[in-house]
Amino acid sequence: MKVDGHIHTPFCPHGTKDSFEQYISRAIELGFNEITFTEHAPLPSNFIDPTPKKDSGMDPENLERYIAEISVLKKKYASDLKINIGLEVDYIEGYEEDTKTFLNEYGTYLDDSILSVHFLKKDEKYYCVDYSPDMFQIMIQEFSSIEGVYEAYYNTLLLSISADLGVYKPKRIGHISLVHKFQKKFPIANSFEKKVTEVLDLVAKMGLALDYNGAGINKPLCREPYPPEKVVKEAIKRKIPLVYGSDAHSSKDLNQGFDFLLQEAVLVSPTLF
Repeated sequence: MKVDGHIHTPFCPHGTKDSFEQYISRAIELGFNEITFTEHAPLPSNFIDPTPKKDSGMDPENLERYIAEISVLKKKYASDLKINIGLEVDYIEGYEEDTKTFLNEYGTYLDDSILSVHFLKKDEKYYCVDYSPDMFQIMIQEFSSIEGVYEAYYNTLLLSISADLGVYKPKRIGHISLVHKFQKKFPIANSFEKKVTEVLDLVAKMGLALDYNGAGINKPLCREPYPPEKVVKEAIKRKIPLVYGSDAHSSKDLNQGFDFLLQEAVLVSPTLF
């Protein structure tokens, strides 16, 4: 079974306007049996998006229409493709209760979802770790070093894995090495192997799955999946379920990185764990 558990949509404020139908047609053409649309969930109403265009999350006014449109498409294409309604939910340190309230309200409508870390907190300010090399440079200054950014990222990831977000907490953790996105411009001197091991051990303990994300392959300053091969092998040792995700923000991005994924990795359906 070929699945893609991480696909964005025309509801993404920083993506393309490719239609749902374009994504679906391309997925069928590529031989996918199952996909999950995982648009960026609306951010908490009192959280100030630190990105310049304030476009990290879906407009909350569009959420119910998003769910309704996919519900129709699920039935329309049921004989060709299993389509799941999902969201990529941000874990934001300090906004756990807001996120839990949101999930309690909308979780019942979701077939699948991902919990991701994009925002790091420092002295009551938040920074988007994957926005741009320029923002990453600012973060290096604010967190005192490149290693300081990595430390903050993995610590926040650990918080997300252990956070009590209620019964609808996502069962899959998104792109756990996203902090590598600009690694070719900002290489690290110290290994974070121990911290990554801590992350994997906690994922296994909590019975969660990992987003095996191919998007990093096409990022010019990354050129590796999220997470890379060494980490995937450690996840396999711990029997952590892996769900391939293209993280497509346009229909042409579907399948990105798929051919680079580790052959011995057993990819599972997002709705089977």
